[in-house]
Amino acid sequence: MEHANYGALSPLTFIERTAAVFPERTAVIHGELRRSWEQTYVRVRRLASALRGRGVEPGGTVAVMLANTPEMLEAHFAVPMAGAVLNALNVHQEARTIAFILQDCGARVLLTDTEFAKTIEKALALLPSPPLVIDVDDPQGGVGGACLGRLDYEALLAEGDPKFVWEPPPDEWEAIALNYTPGTTGNPNGIVYHHRAAYLNSVSHVLAWGVAQHPIYLWTLPMFDSNGWCFPWTITAMAGVHVCLREVRAEAVLEAIRRQRVSHLCTAPAVLNALLAVSVERKFGKFDHPVKVMLGEAAPSAAVIEGIEALGMEITHVYGLVEAGGPAAVCAWQPEWNTKPLEERARIKARQGVRYPMLDGLMVADSDTLVPVPKDGRTIGEIFIRGNTIMKGYFKSAQATEEAFDGGWFHTGDLAIWHSDGYVEVKDRSKDIITLDDEPSSSLEIESVLCRHPAIMEAAVVARMDEQLGETPCAFVMLKPDAANVGAAEIIEFCRPHMAPSMVPKMVVFGELPKTSTGKVQKFKLRAYAWRL
Repeated sequence: MEHANYGALSPLTFIERTAAVFPERTAVIHGELRRSWEQTYVRVRRLASALRGRGVEPGGTVAVMLANTPEMLEAHFAVPMAGAVLNALNVHQEARTIAFILQDCGARVLLTDTEFAKTIEKALALLPSPPLVIDVDDPQGGVGGACLGRLDYEALLAEGDPKFVWEPPPDEWEAIALNYTPGTTGNPNGIVYHHRAAYLNSVSHVLAWGVAQHPIYLWTLPMFDSNGWCFPWTITAMAGVHVCLREVRAEAVLEAIRRQRVSHLCTAPAVLNALLAVSVERKFGKFDHPVKVMLGEAAPSAAVIEGIEALGMEITHVYGLVEAGGPAAVCAWQPEWNTKPLEERARIKARQGVRYPMLDGLMVADSDTLVPVPKDGRTIGEIFIRGNTIMKGYFKSAQATEEAFDGGWFHTGDLAIWHSDGYVEVKDRSKDIITLDDEPSSSLEIESVLCRHPAIMEAAVVARMDEQLGETPCAFVMLKPDAANVGAAEIIEFCRPHMAPSMVPKMVVFGELPKTSTGKVQKFKLRAYAWRL
């Protein structure tokens, strides 16, 4: 029975409203391709209808191996419209991992870009019962392998009804997406999102970031990363423009911002470093329109903030994790901070901040007792969060879910301090803390000092075992392209005035830092290397 005062919350309602209110406005830009919201909604309904016709049942899973293309955006609406669950695969994963995920989630259909055909072909060969494969041949794509399926994407859409009548889920707690975290030592873990969380996270971005109607959003963040932090649904709700970008290259990003007058984008510090390097090299001037950047994965350094602001871009620093569907905290900016010196602004902006608008609770507390730590800016505790925007649970793992939610809070595993104004500042992952002189020390604090050196582009610090001293800091440093004649001794001396003697790196290793596909430094690889030294 329908209710006048209740309906299941689902982000699927966003595209229906936007297509009805703004049918002729541009929805998608991909190279020379332009599609309106009316056209996009028709394609979404066709895909949902065709998936149903191909045997996708409510509660089933549809996997996608796609870049940031219009087809990826369409899948974020069409798959749940068919009553199914969307599993967006990381396009950088190797075949064995992809095979495990497809088998684990029981994917009925796989939409795959031909550029990734070689990897997918190997993965399918490992499966006893492969899914139905639908090829997506994107004109903007690179050279890929042969088509693997019996049907391509446009032919599949032709099977669907453009007026397909869909219904929101009967229960907003039903799953909308399944994301897998990359396993460092074993198989990845599945994380289940529900419709309510996706809806609230999408709206939360509007409130936290001040997103006005009709934003122009550049897809520098992979849509396979926590469903693009739920931004496929956010930008649609605001009748914005999705500017697709298959490959995040600094030149392409800068050109897209200028050419399409991009207003918003999400990214990691590594991308900003690349943008700054290219802009300096090519004497790229300030943008003539405001550009807002939501920055995740790591805190920005003072040099990055200064460089990005000089380009006319405004940084908003967020903290999040896959289990929260993306951001769970934001460094909500206070106007009076604008008058502070750059170094102080950078220190403040490096904080992870306060809870996201639609998160019910965030605290820093003792990991065992869950008693909040003092807001003294010194005492380290674990970050705990709770609310409707957090995952439904871990896929096929009731025990892991129960442990993660023990005590009525989600245990993030991130260690932080709590400032007197209520702003949280992450000090480290619990596994990244270095024990120096029998005291837990933050690798992030050492990294923030290293990044102040004018020759350093990126830095990461891990523990290295010394026979006499125990754990010592080992710094991995990537220099700027124009840096020359910078040695380990100079960097170590640079650190001495800014930190306790025990925190000064005892070894400096130069080179490129290993990263995930979303730009996060893989410290487990650095730790393994440091311990072999």
